Amino acid sequence: MSRVTANIFRKYLSPFGVTNSQLTLLFILAKRDGLSQKQLSEIAVLEKSSLHRNLIRLVDAGLVAKEAFPLIKITDEGKSLVNEVIPEWRKAMDEIKSKLEGEGLLALDTLTDKLLS
Repeated sequence: MSRVTANIFRKYLSPFGVTNSQLTLLFILAKRDGLSQKQLSEIAVLEKSSLHRNLIRLVDAGLVAKEAFPLIKITDEGKSLVNEVIPEWRKAMDEIKSKLEGEGLLALDTLTDKLLS
């Protein structure tokens, strides 16, 4: 299921040059700018090594900055990218929802509740 949904997201997001994990980090920082790596890792549910690898790529792309270390902040360029991506991200979500339909969505909600409890 993870690969199927990742492929759907990739189809819509590939023109933007960011991965699903990187986009998740950008979304989080767009809402809660100025987080430590530990906070960001906990919110994104990413292992330390995965977070570090993705942050290096985002810093190199100029989308996040560590100038106020230990806090990580999204740059203006990162905010612009998030705003550009949102319509395509919504299209990917709509495609996934349409494939799952009512019963599939309910099952997914149930699984998510169980995994997070």
